Amino acid sequence: MESTASAPKKITLILPVYNVQDYLPRCLLSIDRQTFRDFRVIAINDGATDRSPEILRDFAEKHPYCTVVHQENQGLAAARNTGLSLADGEYIAFVDSDDFLAPTFLQELYDACEKNDADIACCFCYYYYEELKKRVVHPFRCHGVYDRQQAIKKLLQDLQVQSYAWNKLYKRTLFSDNHITYPTMAFEDLATTHRLFQHARRVAVIDRPLYYYVQRKTSILKTPNPKKINDFIRAAASVRISLAQSGDFPQYRRAYSDLCRKTNFYCDYYLLKYHLSRRSLKGLPTQLRKIHSHLHFYRSDRFHPERLTTQNLSVLPDALSVTE
Repeated sequence: MESTASAPKKITLILPVYNVQDYLPRCLLSIDRQTFRDFRVIAINDGATDRSPEILRDFAEKHPYCTVVHQENQGLAAARNTGLSLADGEYIAFVDSDDFLAPTFLQELYDACEKNDADIACCFCYYYYEELKKRVVHPFRCHGVYDRQQAIKKLLQDLQVQSYAWNKLYKRTLFSDNHITYPTMAFEDLATTHRLFQHARRVAVIDRPLYYYVQRKTSILKTPNPKKINDFIRAAASVRISLAQSGDFPQYRRAYSDLCRKTNFYCDYYLLKYHLSRRSLKGLPTQLRKIHSHLHFYRSDRFHPERLTTQNLSVLPDALSVTE
């Protein structure tokens, strides 16, 4: 661990880092330009093999509010969990190290929580296309303060409020008091954010894009494969498990069906993209039916999630063989 951060700050910003040397300086600069200054950064070097550790070291030496933690490569979820275990702020925010922030990101989210007595504040994002240097604002937007039921419904419908970990500010106690961490899988935020919303009294949504979500060829969604698609489906199942165990599923049945249908659409799209990258459509119709069958099962009354937990999703069967 490098650098120091003394007294607890209002916000702990968690920054997982893995092989992003071309993007990390811009991300760090956007953090340093935040108008809200009562924050610390916990940067987790997740076993990077490029110059990312050197960039973090140099930044931490010049900025005492940054603490750098080094660990063997374990993936994004594990890096976030390391940050959570060390966080001491009243609030927590996440930023992915290839993305970057508007200068008022922390200030506006903090004000939204404080002024509205909200446990979570959300903002909108720009999709930033790296090669074109162009930004496109997320098209489906809302604003206001929502109670728990309203917020969960919007989250499950996945149009105006999404499960992204990074465009939100959270009360730290949502994680610590409810023992919430990120499962080690792709789409770990889909498998987690709904649990945080279930414990939030109010959620404030700012109708302003304050986060730049960078679109690049090597991102998770740009390189789909059967394993990631299986994780996507498991993440959707995780939502059903949480809703059932809290007794909330009946009132959110329709919204959850909307989530499954949208998940089905994107899984089909990612699977087609995967096949096109391999220049073969062999087995595609069968695989599409398997995706539909699994997601239909998870939203049906035939699925009994009472004995499952959101931390043991690996017991759920694969929809697709990873060798297909």
